[in-house]
Amino acid sequence: MPHSNLVIFAAGVVAVAYFLARKTVAQDSREPPLAPQSVPLVGHMIGISRSKFNYYVCLSKQVAAPIFTMALLSQKMYVVTSPALVQLVQKQHKTLAFPPIEAKFASTVCGTSKEAQSILAKTVNGDDGDFGLSMESYEAMRSSRTQLQPNKGETKALSMYSWLRDAITTATTPSVYGPMNPYDDPGIIDALWEFECGLMSILIGILPSLTARKPIAARNKVAKAFEKCYKAGGFKHASALAKKRYQAEVDNNVSIEDIARYEVGGLIAILVNTAPAAFWTLLLLHSHPDLPSDIHKEVDACTRTSTENGNKAKALDITTVKKSCSLLLSSYQEVLRYRSMGASVREVMEGTYLDQWLLKKGAMLQVPSGVIHQDSSLWGDDVDEYNPRRFLPEQRKNRPRDVCFRPFGGGKTLCPGRHFATNEILAVVATFIARFDMKLVEGEWKIPTTTSTNISAVVMQPDHNVEVEIQTRQGFEDINRVINLQTSENIFALVTEDKGEIA
Repeated sequence: MPHSNLVIFAAGVVAVAYFLARKTVAQDSREPPLAPQSVPLVGHMIGISRSKFNYYVCLSKQVAAPIFTMALLSQKMYVVTSPALVQLVQKQHKTLAFPPIEAKFASTVCGTSKEAQSILAKTVNGDDGDFGLSMESYEAMRSSRTQLQPNKGETKALSMYSWLRDAITTATTPSVYGPMNPYDDPGIIDALWEFECGLMSILIGILPSLTARKPIAARNKVAKAFEKCYKAGGFKHASALAKKRYQAEVDNNVSIEDIARYEVGGLIAILVNTAPAAFWTLLLLHSHPDLPSDIHKEVDACTRTSTENGNKAKALDITTVKKSCSLLLSSYQEVLRYRSMGASVREVMEGTYLDQWLLKKGAMLQVPSGVIHQDSSLWGDDVDEYNPRRFLPEQRKNRPRDVCFRPFGGGKTLCPGRHFATNEILAVVATFIARFDMKLVEGEWKIPTTTSTNISAVVMQPDHNVEVEIQTRQGFEDINRVINLQTSENIFALVTEDKGEIA
């Protein structure tokens, strides 16, 4: 290209960029203040790509207001950092809506057809009533380890995170999908996690045939397995959750092929945070001196031994664990505060005020839990530390109101599976602690970094595995059956909504 043409071209690019910048960052004085960005136009995108969930925490320390505006290339994003404003957001769930965001995300991630996307878009926010695939799927959600043991006196090495991820996948999916569970095939499990690891490249959507080739192929492999399962009638023997979700899609004329694709994304929601939450709970409590022995005593006190046909068995009632193992429960809740980084995202459906701040139609609104969970003015000077006793009943006066604890979101976007996930995580952790002693293969306990955490995750994912050795605890060597976990329908108050404090 001749030099003069290059200059003209460059000048044109600058002019367009300047116009876009003015158009994007043009601020009404009534809107939340603009957050600074180091590079015009793309500074926030660079910051998010580098720091991910920590970027919002850094910005919140630079802006004094309880809500600020991030000016992106073609979109405004309002970021709420105050618990008081969070409650106002939750009360305006029609104007500040989540379902439109979820519909766009699901269609992109799952790779569904245009017909399925059109079906999902109908009454996506429930404006015309509680019908349509989006609303009916919400209702469906709302209504509804012997091989590990070492030989006696021996130790067994394992990669902690990989083992937990695969074990939880293997244990959870049969209860969801029944006897025709596609994840009985280890190759399908591997494909699921290959897909999950590549979600960001799929969402970005730049030359996906090159940049997202592997995760798209993995997604297609899992979808084909579900398609085969559903065509063979596998949904008839699945859980109430899977049946109702399937029926909602059939009732809204979604094809079998697209139902299978949506189900791939659905399982990510079920599994993606359970394994890391169990991992961090086991890792962090073992990295604190004396904590394992204290929790051993709690769990042992809840364990019942029986003999049947000469075989010893030990049983744990998960409701008893939640009621009686206060230190274990506190350790788990502190993991959710310390390692959660999810965000409640909404779309501003019409111009509206949030307290004194004007929010403009078409903008996005985000409530990053990490900003609130890492606010020292709320949690104290040790906010950056893992304190396993922070959530003990006697420590209540030393922590903020329950509304400041947001690992499961809140309001209309409160995670409907929080009790299922909690039961599952506590079951894994409690049985592991009851049955095994664990130590590092070598060195001292170190906390893995989390820079590679996927966009789909709410709980941070470790960048590398932790190699450990386990040994059966004394008294458990001759137990011939896996510990039974007898769950209960009793609801344990995890978040403020469980206590009925917020409508």
